[in-house]
Amino acid sequence: MTKNLGWKLVLIIGILVVFLFGIVGIPKDWSGKGLLASIGERIHLGLDLRGGTHLILQVMVNDAVNVDSDNAIERLKEDMRTRKITYTEIGKPDAVNNPEKIQIKGVPPEQSGDLRTIVQDRLAEYDLVSGAENSWTVAMKPTVLADLKNRAVGQAIETIRNRIDQLGVTEPVIQEHGLGQYQILVQLPGVDDPGRVKEIMQSTAMLQIRQSLGGPYSSEQEALQSHGGVLPPDALLLQERSVASTGDAGPRWYLISRASAVTGRDLRAADASRDQNGQPSVNFNLTAEGGRRFSAFTSAHVGDNLAVVLDNKVVEVAVIKSEISDRGEISGRFTDQQTKDLSMVLRSGALPASIRYLEERTVGPSLGSESIRAGVRAAVIGMMAVLIFMLVYYRGAGINADLALILNLVILLGFMGYFGATLTLPGIAGVILTVGMGVDSNVLIFERIREELRNGKTPPSAVDQGFSHAWVTIVDTHVTTIVSAAILFLFGTGPVKGFAVTLVFGLLANLFTAVFVSRVIFDWLLSRKQRGEALSI
Repeated sequence: MTKNLGWKLVLIIGILVVFLFGIVGIPKDWSGKGLLASIGERIHLGLDLRGGTHLILQVMVNDAVNVDSDNAIERLKEDMRTRKITYTEIGKPDAVNNPEKIQIKGVPPEQSGDLRTIVQDRLAEYDLVSGAENSWTVAMKPTVLADLKNRAVGQAIETIRNRIDQLGVTEPVIQEHGLGQYQILVQLPGVDDPGRVKEIMQSTAMLQIRQSLGGPYSSEQEALQSHGGVLPPDALLLQERSVASTGDAGPRWYLISRASAVTGRDLRAADASRDQNGQPSVNFNLTAEGGRRFSAFTSAHVGDNLAVVLDNKVVEVAVIKSEISDRGEISGRFTDQQTKDLSMVLRSGALPASIRYLEERTVGPSLGSESIRAGVRAAVIGMMAVLIFMLVYYRGAGINADLALILNLVILLGFMGYFGATLTLPGIAGVILTVGMGVDSNVLIFERIREELRNGKTPPSAVDQGFSHAWVTIVDTHVTTIVSAAILFLFGTGPVKGFAVTLVFGLLANLFTAVFVSRVIFDWLLSRKQRGEALSI
């Protein structure tokens, strides 16, 4: 018995030391402030405790669908031109609400088979349906459409996370918001410049290099008049990025091709730099595939104008003097900070769709500090009340329960320190609830031991029977609660996840302390008592 108790006590002390290290680490300063600073580095505080910005974003997924269907239209035009299939009109009847549908009008009946072959071979993700008066509808398959929208949200989350990480925001929460369709929850603890973060996060930074077909024009009306009042079907008007620097002229307009030679998805790197005039600019490198396409495009359009389009605004227009392969430069009226932000956004990838702010809340540090004080106060008062109750009601055995509860708390905080969990106000509530669950386990065991003693069992036998019979009940209650917490973690938002995490960690620790640690303490006490001596419970 004594030999078994030896290794069990060593195990408990070892676990206590390991999880104390998880809480404190190796402090640089062993003073009170140094210990608190070390704990703060290992256990991170959430938005509600530290202060910061809370945002809910709506991803406009139809933007991503429009990009895909626009590319499909260009492929259809090219293939139909190659196969000499005639048509009167091709476009999207409702690009706002149903961007996944393309309509082709005026296809001769004898060429419908060729059109069907093109869609089957080149656009496998689309279905072709015939309509009235030689019209056809090319519609994206429902499963492909749903997958494209979900991927747009996932890519938006990753892109926003990359941008936030490069800004140095610690412990941000960026995840899909379960309460709305195609929404993202963003929580930025300790943000000192929320305006700049929002600007960088929202910027789609959709870089596109297209052919410039005309301009600059002083207004949209002038551009239309120069083309007989109707724009070419393969072109659109885009505004210049900023107001012209000469005189009081307003923004200028350019006629730009719809098709892009390369886009931001073809970028391999982007860095802030200086152009030949010493002005801030952004240098970029393309991937091998992007460089190949850019080389083919520029070699075929030597002497034509090239437009650099960023977020549907013309940044720069230049003449293609020779073939360009995989390198380029974006220059214009930028500040140094703007080129740094633009290069960072381009490196982190373009958002697949624009985003819209649905909700914005700012939590001040003072409110966070008050939440910490109130939460810690509640936890301390609750813990002290429980410890005193166990001492009064269960006498000597109450010390056993109190030691197990303290070790339970140490293990829980150590878990959070090792796994980098973020402590939120609901997380503090989870800690308090864990204490309550620990007391419940001890009450089950102690009451069972009392019952065995009343039935005439000796103290060693009563302790053994008490733990054996209460064990099944304790496991059942903990497993059901852990399952409930797991559901909260899977489907809940940030603060709810914090509550679920601390609750699960605490329950796992409680299984160890209430059963193993408490039993070891009882066995150690019994080993020091004389045969027949009463147990203080």
